[in-house]
Parts: sequence; structure tokens; C-alpha cells
Amino acid sequence: MPEKVIMPQLGESVVEGTLIKWLVKEGDHVEEFESLMEVESAKVNTEIPSPATGILLKILIEEGTTVKAGTILGWVGEPGEKIQAENGEVVEEVTSETTQPIQTKSDETSSIHDVGRDQDLGFISPVVARLARENNIDLSMIKGTGNNSRITKKDVLQFIEKSGNSEVESEMAAWETPGEGDLFRPTELQFPDRFKSTQPVSPKKEEKAAPVKMQTLSSSGDQIIPLTKMRKAIADHMVMSKHTSPHVTTVMEADMKLVSDHLKNNKELFSRQGIRLTYSAYFVSATAQALRANPSVNSTWTDNGILVKNAINIGLATSLEEGLIVPVIKNADGYSISGLANVIGDLVNRARSHQLKPDDVTDGTFSITNHGTAGSLFATPVINQPQAGILGVGAIKKRVVVINDAIAIRPMVYLSFTFDHRILDGSTADNFLAKIVSVLENWQ
Repeated sequence: MPEKVIMPQLGESVVEGTLIKWLVKEGDHVEEFESLMEVESAKVNTEIPSPATGILLKILIEEGTTVKAGTILGWVGEPGEKIQAENGEVVEEVTSETTQPIQTKSDETSSIHDVGRDQDLGFISPVVARLARENNIDLSMIKGTGNNSRITKKDVLQFIEKSGNSEVESEMAAWETPGEGDLFRPTELQFPDRFKSTQPVSPKKEEKAAPVKMQTLSSSGDQIIPLTKMRKAIADHMVMSKHTSPHVTTVMEADMKLVSDHLKNNKELFSRQGIRLTYSAYFVSATAQALRANPSVNSTWTDNGILVKNAINIGLATSLEEGLIVPVIKNADGYSISGLANVIGDLVNRARSHQLKPDDVTDGTFSITNHGTAGSLFATPVINQPQAGILGVGAIKKRVVVINDAIAIRPMVYLSFTFDHRILDGSTADNFLAKIVSVLENWQ
């Protein structure tokens, strides 16, 4: 009897997903647990396995369609089996089976593998084939960890990282500025609910190839860079947020001496425990404490009134090669500084290797964006809807300040708080930001 292919619920709070790509065609043979399609939900792409061994009898939902969890996407069964609708009527009958071409190796093409079934390696998904092609990797050198030893995207990314064959740099290194060590480096905030990119972590050679795609206007020599899905999504979200909330920004500065001393005194100790301690954990901790002290900031606007959230879930706008993502630290106020450092490190590593789950990027109640890693001192970030505000963290710089009528040199940082003026007034916003400053300057 044919098996239904159903859109799964990919997280506790994720109720729908977008079918990005079918990895097999109607009539193709598939093994149970073999990747059948790629689904995007909450800015995270997931390969969905086949529920049974057989052939893909029927595709019901086209690529690019967003459907609710539980929707029937297609059917898998044996050749000749009849598919019945809920009312008992026969929908389709498939009498023949088609197969995808098998890649035949030669000395000249030993490192190139096509999508489909390889006689030696088994099924090769489009993502795996593309990564292998872009990085000139011979897949026969990789041991697959998937079902029936199938090579997965994670296997290829780990091989790239270990072998050093790719120009992809460590995200943690890319986000860290000398003496600071922040783990997130966005210059724009990308929101999770409308992201449609399906690209893997892209090597820098893709960026070098981008100008080839430019369209040159012969009359003037000007060039047009085609819009990617991600760029369109960013533009859409920026405009939507600005049209939704009246944005106001307030700025304060904080003396980071005690935090800096604490980091220097504990960084090596944490490292021996496998935890990378950076300034990011301190900013998240201070923000969580400020949100608990000022609950109206941890809220969202609704037509029925201001909805104050009980859980403090802080999102960190995180820069990837191909764009931006906002992983969320759930119940951030319940962690110690070491716990926060550990969670942040885990989220960053999984974001870099595209191993985040939809639940990792949903249900945020407040966001932080660290524009300072590029040297920026001030910024007016755009609110991550439907949240009430976003904290911008500038570069930490040693400056001359006056303390108790004496001149001193201290590591200082400007903190900007952009808030929704429908929800918060200036006094409440300043109290919230002042609390963050107080926590940082009096770090215990």
C-alpha cells in the first residue's frame, strides 16, 4: 500500500514549511530514510527522508510552496500501486519506473559526482554534489554517516574543515576582533520567518565569481547586480519593520574594565573546560537582567494590547558567508556566564555548519546585533518584528575618561537601543539601557 509523504512539524512552535526542492523525480526509486526533498522552515533547511522503500509515485506539492505541517506532499509505493484520495477515489496509477543516471568514474572526472545514485557511493543529494563540485572533492574519500552509509551535507562540511581544502573560515574567528572575541557580526538584522535561501556555507570563491553575473549597461558602463532571494528578503523585512514600528534610538556608553578583567582572568580556565568565553556572553547576560528588571521591553504590540512575554529569549544576529541568521538563546536569564558562553558557542558552530533546527531560530523576544566588530561605534539597528526593541553593540575602544575628577584610560563601548515608540517611552527605554550599563560596569 502506498505511503504518504507528509510535511513534518520541524519544531515545537513551527507549524508550516516551504518545499524548496524535490531531490528525486516522479518514478524514481528511493530507499527508506533516503532524502526525498529539502524543506525550509524558520530559516533552517532540512532534508526530509522517504517514509518507505519504493518509487515516488506522485508529487502533489510543487517546489516553492508553503504548506502547514501534516499536509500530504506526495506518495511512495511500488510500481503499479494505486493511490487513493481521502474519499476513496483513485488519484494515480504508476506502471513504469524511471531511474536517474549512474555516475561512471574515470581518471579525468574522479572528483566529480552527479546528483542521483552512484554505483559505489549510493545516493548523492544535490547539496552534497554541489559542495563536492565547488570544493573539488572526491566523494570516495569521505565516509558517509547517513542511512546505509549515505554521504550527508554534514559529512562534506566536516571533511572540508578537517582537510583545509576550502577557503571557508571559522565563523568564530571571522567574528572575533583582536581583544574582543565577539561571536556575532551582523551589519543588518535578518529576520527568521521569511528567509528563503537554500545555499550552503559558501566558499569565498563564490563571492569572487559574483561580478560575472553583473549586467553591464552598454551606454554608460554601469552595472546591475541581480537580486538574490536573500537580498530581496532583507529589503522586504527592513521596509516592513520601518513601516510597522515608529523607531526611536537612545545611546549610552559603558565602562568595560571590570568585564574585561573578568574575561582575561577566566578565559583560559573556561578554555580548559571546552568553553570559549567572549564578550558576547556578558552582553547577553546584562541584557537578560535588564529585561527581567524592565518587563515591558520584553513584549510585542497587538491590537488587543501590549503582550508582555514571560520567557526571556534573546536572539543574536549572526553573520554567515551567505547571509544572516538569528539563533535564539531560550530562557537566557537562567544561565551563568559559563552557561551562556557554552550555548553561544554551540549555536554559532551549528549555524556555521547549517545544523540549526527550526526551534533554534524561533520564539525570540529580544535581539542583539554587534556592529562593532567592523569598527563601528554607533548604529541605529532595525527592530526584529514583532519585538519591542533591539540592542546595538559598538566597538570596544580604549578612551580617555574622567573618573572621580581624575583622568583614566578605560575600555569603553557605546550601546544603542532602538525601540518601538508605540510600546515604550523614552524614560522606560533609558531605564532599560541604564540597567545594562550598570550590570556591565559593576560586574561581579
